[in-house]
Amino acid sequence: MLVRDVMNAGPVAIQATEAVSDAVRLLRANDISGMPVLEGDRLVGVVSESDLLRMLSAEREGGLWLPSPLEILEVPIRDLIRWEKLQAGAEEAGTKRVSEVMTKKVFTVSPDDSVDKAASMMVRHRINRLPVLEEGKLVGILTRGDIISGLGMGAEEVEED
Repeated sequence: MLVRDVMNAGPVAIQATEAVSDAVRLLRANDISGMPVLEGDRLVGVVSESDLLRMLSAEREGGLWLPSPLEILEVPIRDLIRWEKLQAGAEEAGTKRVSEVMTKKVFTVSPDDSVDKAASMMVRHRINRLPVLEEGKLVGILTRGDIISGLGMGAEEVEED
């Protein structure tokens, strides 16, 4: 099975110069978790929910925090401060450009690549979607869900024969 058999042709995409808030609106309106980013008609990145969450992240350092009994009184104040930082990050979404938060290293496939090759790329690189390029132009997007649906479609075709 080829990528062209299961990809979404004419994917939702956004220009790199658009505001992050516009990206959020497009993601929500189309019920998708990520989309290609273009400069003109050239693919320059992908923006996903993960990129947006990274931007909004109130605390950049990880780790487990276990409070002492005296610190328990501070917990509501800490939570309030974190919430305020998160809100400030959300307000930044209106001023930041998609190019500032997108993932720039993009893996792509061709419509004539095998679905097996695409699935292997997704697993190896831990990505959820692959822009589909033909002669350097964006012609589709392939998601993990598309591949799973394609597997089901393939099984149905075998049963019918």
